[in-house]
Amino acid sequence: MKRLYILSVFFINLIMVSQTNLAVKTDSLKTTKVSRQIIDSLDHNDGPYLFIKKDTIIEKSIVNGKIETKKSDISTININFPDEPSILSDVPEIAVISDLHGQYDLTIQILKNNHIVDESLNWIFEKGHLVIVGDIFDRGPKVTELFWLVYNLEKQAEDTGGKVHFLLGNHECMVMQNDLRYINKKYWLTSKLLKTPYNDLYGKETVLGRWLRSKNTILKINDNLFLHAGISEEFISNGFDLEKTNQQMRQSLFEDDNDPAWHTLYDNYYDNNGPIWYRGYFSVDFNKSDINKLLRKLKVKHIVVGHTSQKEIKSLFKKKIIAVDSSIKNGTYGEILFIENGIYYRGTMKGEKIKLDE
Repeated sequence: MKRLYILSVFFINLIMVSQTNLAVKTDSLKTTKVSRQIIDSLDHNDGPYLFIKKDTIIEKSIVNGKIETKKSDISTININFPDEPSILSDVPEIAVISDLHGQYDLTIQILKNNHIVDESLNWIFEKGHLVIVGDIFDRGPKVTELFWLVYNLEKQAEDTGGKVHFLLGNHECMVMQNDLRYINKKYWLTSKLLKTPYNDLYGKETVLGRWLRSKNTILKINDNLFLHAGISEEFISNGFDLEKTNQQMRQSLFEDDNDPAWHTLYDNYYDNNGPIWYRGYFSVDFNKSDINKLLRKLKVKHIVVGHTSQKEIKSLFKKKIIAVDSSIKNGTYGEILFIENGIYYRGTMKGEKIKLDE
């Protein structure tokens, strides 16, 4: 009996020690998690986000985890952005890049080495047109920086007779419609610190939100059609109006998703055959006769798309389809397309210019 008693006491003590150790480990994990959150907050920098409040611009930035707020008169910045034209002609030099996905550092490396911007990130492409075929949002950690870069380049280009065209991709529409599946974890912290839902940082009463809602989804320059994903035969089966498509896509970003009008627009423009989701050009079932028929209906000779990732810029059907999503989203390599007087070149990350293969 004495031995049984001693054994019982031993096991009880062992259980108590184990429970104590488990509690210490649990507390330690909780402390580590909290500490990590504190460190992340202290290292966190983002913004600025500009909110429109009647006659005032409220600018909010996060600097080393602390919120900095400034107020300025609404006259100090443009808050009205007219809808951009859908069709342009007689443009001799075009550069095209796609699916930047928050990869700011790689993007500026490509733009610098290919003489779109200088070392100070000023526009040096002169009268050329830069087309960004959608998807700055999501995945990478420097989305805000990219938007303000494009915003500033847009104004600089106009001053020299050039132009920057940012087209909406599926990820722009997703974020503005509160589909946040792919945002970088950094922006969950931004949202928490600013006490604002992430999609509201690009809402209808913000400068970047209004700017984005003025953008086209599809653009025709010369005999090239530019858009994020592609246009299917099904999408244009009842006729195709380029300007109407752009207007409807813009309108969808102003409608509340509880409104029946939004669902009508969504059903007509956001399915897998629509301009921001279609991947059919890359299917083994898509053939030469399909593309020839499509080009005739669209009245263009080339369609330039992103959305479907490649290792480098790629020609399909003898440059009738040109895929410009060169996987910049991975943050390691990317390219830019040049169209110069009807000749197509790949601009590499190092700035080499290579004539595009058939």
